[in-house]
Amino acid sequence: MWYSETLSYLHTTNLVVIAAYAALITVIFLVIVKLYTWMTTGVYRGTTIMKGKVVIVTGCNSGIGKETAKDLAKRGARVIMACRNMETGSKARDEIISYSGNSDVVLMQLDLSSLNSVRQFAAKVNKQESRLDVLVNNAGVANTFGKKITEDGLELTMATNQYGPFLLTHLLLPLLKKTASSRIVIVASDLYKLAKLNLAKPNPTNQLPAYLYYVSKYANIMFSMELARKLKDSNSGVTCNCLHPGIIDSGIWRNVPFPLNLGLQLIVKTMFKTTEQGAQTSIYLTVSEDVAKTTGKYFKDCKEGSLRSDVLDEGNAKKYWEICEKLVKLQPNDPRP
Repeated sequence: MWYSETLSYLHTTNLVVIAAYAALITVIFLVIVKLYTWMTTGVYRGTTIMKGKVVIVTGCNSGIGKETAKDLAKRGARVIMACRNMETGSKARDEIISYSGNSDVVLMQLDLSSLNSVRQFAAKVNKQESRLDVLVNNAGVANTFGKKITEDGLELTMATNQYGPFLLTHLLLPLLKKTASSRIVIVASDLYKLAKLNLAKPNPTNQLPAYLYYVSKYANIMFSMELARKLKDSNSGVTCNCLHPGIIDSGIWRNVPFPLNLGLQLIVKTMFKTTEQGAQTSIYLTVSEDVAKTTGKYFKDCKEGSLRSDVLDEGNAKKYWEICEKLVKLQPNDPRP
């Protein structure tokens, strides 16, 4: 009797010891990963003042967009916050003003999934602003399984992340060209590597939105590179660059449903960048004089990064550009690069 009880005790003790070791190893691993993330995160430390300059940041009621707007407001820029949700946008605006001491922060409604909303927003900006120094195409949406079609017949993820920004950029080009040495900054992602854009199905309404997020980032890069080429060829003086902000601890993960979200928060909080860290490359491309003349490049952690050859294919980019023009119903009298 005592023998079997002893064996049972030893077995239980061993399991506890193994569990403790496993927990310790997990904690050490997460700490190492977090330390690595912190050590390899680019930080822009420039002190450039933006007073007198006008910047539009889309999707800045939260996440890296909000952090970008905060930094630019602190530098004295007139910041136009282009947000879909005016309630959360208003709270973010108050916070940015309080943080920066700059009251020249304007909140305007913009739903990038609606072509009509994009046109209304652009018309207001073109009417009330005399200059536009930087357009930061930051807004993005990532759904997992919920398929949605917009009022324009476009798949929601692609409409918000690619087609809305494509139209918005076109409509604001005259103001950007009017302003000396203006910039367009497009927030893409290294997650483009998980997908490929199918030119035969540019509006993939039957595919999973989770996958289409990656497709939209692929599209962002193609759009950015072709736009940079067209702007350079026309001697516009406008630059265009895109970036990977990193994998961020932001609200974008709230759309991950149960049970896929189990344990996700632990991973997000321990392994992903903070929104402040994620905003650094956007700020760098918006502010730094080091990239004032740089165009058609891809950046990560405040330095130039590399791209796969397929996403750089100029022939595909030109074809996709024409497809985008049709999908956003670009009119003959609408601005072109």
